[in-house]
Amino acid sequence: MILTYIFLATLAGGVLSVIAATLLSLTVLARWAPRLVSFSVGVLLAAALLEILPEAAQQLPPYQVGATMLAGIFLFFALEKTALWRHDHVHQDAREAPHPTGLMIVLGDGLHNFVDGVLIAAAFLQDPALGVATTTAVIAHEIPQEVGDFMVLLAAGYSRRRALLLNAVSGSAAVAGGLLGYVVLQGVQGAIPYLLALAAASFIYIAVADLMPAL
Repeated sequence: MILTYIFLATLAGGVLSVIAATLLSLTVLARWAPRLVSFSVGVLLAAALLEILPEAAQQLPPYQVGATMLAGIFLFFALEKTALWRHDHVHQDAREAPHPTGLMIVLGDGLHNFVDGVLIAAAFLQDPALGVATTTAVIAHEIPQEVGDFMVLLAAGYSRRRALLLNAVSGSAAVAGGLLGYVVLQGVQGAIPYLLALAAASFIYIAVADLMPAL
């Protein structure tokens, strides 16, 4: 049953969010994209500070949770600076895109989605309610991000169909991460609280370093 939840959650957080972002991009982007970013900030911070960190602190000393979260923030900063972890939520012209090619965007987004899948699996293995909260936070920030990716790919010269296909492929990495996480994490339950702290770190970093400046 947990595996089914993980599969559906990662499917929603990856592939279905891509479809929703595409529909949004082609319809009411100008009106709703800024509001989605604002909504994402609230959901990410609430999930990290009110759900995920308290859950991790029930199994680890608070200083270990804090140290893991701090290390995670530095890790995500380093990954972003090496173009492996990106959260670009602003509609940009192709000349202003932070990555020189659409392929780099897809690869970076695919890595991010894979890690999201692993974190979703860890949350569901800890508590299904925590898994739902984590999935909600992932979807909340994925839709604005995928809107940005879709628009950048279009501006870079990709057709709508190819841009949708590339985004869907990168989104499917979340499902792969979720399934792998389910298989691996069942044998190392002690690692789950640390992964939850890293999940909180990623949500806080996205909200504070990427989304808030965009507002």
